Amino acid sequence: MRKYKCKYDIEFQDLKEIMDFVADKYGDNVGFIYKNEDKTQKIEITYNKFREDLDALGAYLISKGLKDKRIVVIGPNSYHWLVAYYATVINVGVVVPLDKGLPEEEIINSLIKCKADAIIYDESLEMDFEKIAAEVKKSGVNISELIPMSDFSQEKMPEHVALIDKFKSEFKVIDKHAVDIILFTSGTSATAKAAQLTQRNIASTIAAMRKVEPIYEDDVEMILLPLHHAFGNQGVLMFISNGATNVFCSGLKYVQKELKEYGVTAFFCVPLIIESMINKVLKTAEKEGKLAKLETGRKISKALMKVGIDVRRKLFKDVIDGLGSKLRFLISGAAALDPKILDYATDFGILTVQGYGLTETAPTIASESYFYRKPGSVGHAMPGVEVMINNPDEDGIGELYAKGPNIMKGYLDDDDANREVFVNGWFNTGDLARIDEEEYIFLTGRKKNVIVLKNGKNIYPEEIESLIDEIPYVAENVIMGEEEGDDYRLVAHIVFDSEAPEVKGKSVAEIQAIADADIEKISAEMPSYKRIKQVYIRKEPFEKTTTQKIKRRTVKADDALKA
Repeated sequence: MRKYKCKYDIEFQDLKEIMDFVADKYGDNVGFIYKNEDKTQKIEITYNKFREDLDALGAYLISKGLKDKRIVVIGPNSYHWLVAYYATVINVGVVVPLDKGLPEEEIINSLIKCKADAIIYDESLEMDFEKIAAEVKKSGVNISELIPMSDFSQEKMPEHVALIDKFKSEFKVIDKHAVDIILFTSGTSATAKAAQLTQRNIASTIAAMRKVEPIYEDDVEMILLPLHHAFGNQGVLMFISNGATNVFCSGLKYVQKELKEYGVTAFFCVPLIIESMINKVLKTAEKEGKLAKLETGRKISKALMKVGIDVRRKLFKDVIDGLGSKLRFLISGAAALDPKILDYATDFGILTVQGYGLTETAPTIASESYFYRKPGSVGHAMPGVEVMINNPDEDGIGELYAKGPNIMKGYLDDDDANREVFVNGWFNTGDLARIDEEEYIFLTGRKKNVIVLKNGKNIYPEEIESLIDEIPYVAENVIMGEEEGDDYRLVAHIVFDSEAPEVKGKSVAEIQAIADADIEKISAEMPSYKRIKQVYIRKEPFEKTTTQKIKRRTVKADDALKA
């Protein structure tokens, strides 16, 4: 059995158990810090206060007749969002977090699909929820309560605290295997599925991560990822479970400033954030003529690390100071992190690991840790999770199946989809992967993205995309199969960085010629069936989900620039 070096071994069964544990063990710790509306004042909330707020709001919601109801929570990241989410799931009923960035039509469709009984919303959203509720009612779904988050502001919370004694006896009795959380997967209203999760699903991933990842009571986490998303929510809950402090970022433009202001030590994020941070460091070094010195420092550091001497944070003190001086740990998920970026972060003395999972798996299936890492992999399966490769090909690549306490109960009202993903007791992730002799998992792409040629050859676009990402002026790229007769030809869609020296100031025709030549060099090293036949260039970024995954279905040749 694999041994883990982190000290935690509590097998949490449900979310109430986690919150009670935190209040008992870390009650006096500052759990959350956020700023008032004009950013002039910091508000600190202890874990004891947080636990009281959960009960107070729970009592208020039950007084509104919402016990055992489905309650939607929608709004930007905030302390009040967290209180609404956890008060609902622990004390009241089923919580359904929705993406605040969805178009109104998709919000309406989601409310109908989950049969919402109430909506808790942030008033900063420019939406008429009364109008939305009226539209939903036409489908037969009746939303009985619309509750603005101002109803449980810190000024009003004492009114709800007074309700606790009256309604606490009515708090729901938790069944850890019951559906208590409904999460919509990424996609439009036509493709998004509603994953039904239990408290045991979520609690099991927190218990597993506490064994794998080094997060401590004195850590300060910056909340950056959207809380409606499984990975973002899990990240916050992981820090909560360790009694750490969670600070709410005032916005992406404030990240650099607030890393230093709060003394942030760690956070969960997507690759785009890490890449932006590291690229900024490299560009600054280049601008100041220090890039060569930085690269020499990396070589020295790597040599010393091989003999057990770690001077990274001293050697790269200027870099670390630029990132707030205390940043030590980053957990990346939702998409693959560029290996070069990961190397830079690690070389600078910032432990950077990748996790892998899906909404349907609550979400983590696998993760690297500081003691189990291998370049190109997403680490090992989490403690308690089993994985296997179904029908591997000659290279050991096949669909990745998973089994464990983190697997959802199924999609809401979607028997066809459930039959597709549940196979003989296993969950089919839809991702293609291989597992090596040391049980490290290597993802090769999504099965639905695979391009199958007439000759039976399979092309994994992500493999080629990683090579194109090496081109300096390429900001993003997507490889697709374009119909040609009764077969497909490979085409590359490229977003170029207009400020990159290689293309700056050049015409569209000149940039097209440069891109064609560079892609041809990559193609020349590949088997003939993997060669790219057409390159489309564009300046505008691809459309993305809230976790910065490219929406491939929206990428079209018609959007390319014409030479």
